[in-house]
Amino acid sequence: MTTDNNNDTLQKFIFDNAAVRGEFVDISATWSEILQRHSYPPAVKTVLGEMVAAAALLSANLKFNGAIIMQIHGDGPVRLLVVECDSDLRMRATAKVTEGASVADDASLTELLNPGGKARFVITLDPIDKMPGQQPYQGIVPLDGDDMATVIENYMLRSEQLDTRLWLAADDTVARGLLLQKLPRHSGKEDQIKQGSEADELDTWNRAVMLASTLKQEELLSTDIQTLMNRLFWEETIRVFEPAHPQFHCGCTREKVGNMLKMLGREEVDGALEELGQLAIDCDFCGKHYSFDKVDCAQLFVGDTPVEVLIPASDVKH
Repeated sequence: MTTDNNNDTLQKFIFDNAAVRGEFVDISATWSEILQRHSYPPAVKTVLGEMVAAAALLSANLKFNGAIIMQIHGDGPVRLLVVECDSDLRMRATAKVTEGASVADDASLTELLNPGGKARFVITLDPIDKMPGQQPYQGIVPLDGDDMATVIENYMLRSEQLDTRLWLAADDTVARGLLLQKLPRHSGKEDQIKQGSEADELDTWNRAVMLASTLKQEELLSTDIQTLMNRLFWEETIRVFEPAHPQFHCGCTREKVGNMLKMLGREEVDGALEELGQLAIDCDFCGKHYSFDKVDCAQLFVGDTPVEVLIPASDVKH
């Protein structure tokens, strides 16, 4: 399921003669698509929306054909946050809130996800065109930070050794973000960065962070990214690239759901069928409904024939 929406914009730019790059993102249309499929408490919307903006910002620099998957496994009322964004900036997201949990409108990230200090932040890089035996790269760290921007900044410094600063904001209708990143010297060829002296680059980095730090959340929520860029960096010499356009996309299929059932094993599937009569699975991301009756499930375990060949989507039993 894909929505083509060019209202969302990711704008990359670089500072002249410095290994410093930046990105603004306005992902509000995609964010609205996500929220149409879920009902979350206001505090959960804020955290998940900021995570959606951050995933788009990080995905814009992927050097492979694949996806970045960001997850937070929590020990509070929010058990899980997941955002997936591929190299074409197609995105989906979901959250798992404990049924019956009370969530204050102004609950902090720590209160939502990490009251016991056991939450984990996970980033997975999953190439589509894997080499033989290649597995997705996965980094797992404790949830280190009081807000989403700080969590990701700490992860990038710890795991990627990159100085990264983020400013994120989200509410019921808007999700926006700004990323600044200081790249290692002599590593900017792919980004067409002309490097100056080390002292000049450090000065550019410090000045860019100082200017961006004047940005308030209310301003980020209420102002379009072109205006923000002009307002913050009007005295800087920057080069701006062709904008990209994030969009909502869910890649769930009947085949993938069938393969998930196969991974559970025939004994568990048969036991569930005995109790329920048929299995009903709803996609956590887009809400699409899939049904498997006893015949459907039996066919899952016949040889290695792909599920979509055995059971066309039009043959779903009810």
